[in-house]
Amino acid sequence: MNKPNDLILPHGGYRKLRSFVVSLACYDGTVIFCNRFIGSHSRTKDQMVQAARSGVQNIAEGSLASAISKKTELKLTNVARASLGELIRDFEDYLRQNQLQIWAKDAPKVQAMRARLAGKIPGRSDQSDQSDRSEFFDEPLLAALRALETATAEVCANIMLCLTHQASYLLSRQLRRLESDFVENGGFTERLYHYRKEQRGGEKVKEEEAIYSDKSDQSDQSDQSDLSEF
Repeated sequence: MNKPNDLILPHGGYRKLRSFVVSLACYDGTVIFCNRFIGSHSRTKDQMVQAARSGVQNIAEGSLASAISKKTELKLTNVARASLGELIRDFEDYLRQNQLQIWAKDAPKVQAMRARLAGKIPGRSDQSDQSDRSEFFDEPLLAALRALETATAEVCANIMLCLTHQASYLLSRQLRRLESDFVENGGFTERLYHYRKEQRGGEKVKEEEAIYSDKSDQSDQSDQSDLSEF
């Protein structure tokens, strides 16, 4: 258990972050989408998959780096969000360039999809996933990934927009929390400074006690010497 004055605070728990799980679903979903609808030799395919991967990897790297650098965690979390922003643009471009509809965020089907992904609308219990993805995702995310394997390009792209917007929103909230934690608790360098100051302060007290003790002994010896002369 970590103590308040520990230098290395808890870190690396990114697998438990909802932002990481939804971003991972975005990554897997992007791979499914690109394999179905983007040419295998297209540079756009590589860029989309890389943007989705960057979102996941930077969340993980930032979480691990937080052991000694909250600044790095903040920076990499923001990079993850920026990568997802790039991915959102790619899906919007795909829909526009292929003359497909971008569903409005207040459209009933988008509202239903958002509620479904948030777990507010229960899914069908008879559906099962055969790909071992259930180890990583809850039922709403699994349902979204299953839909990507069979739905039309327009439906799939809009599912991915909904997923990616949700991941971006979660990362925005995470950034605000990280900023608040940093302001309140400081970073590793600050903790190291206070830790060293406390340690050196304790050593200084001991040194002063030792010096005082030595002078006291010398004073006693001097008094004894003076008395011996009489």
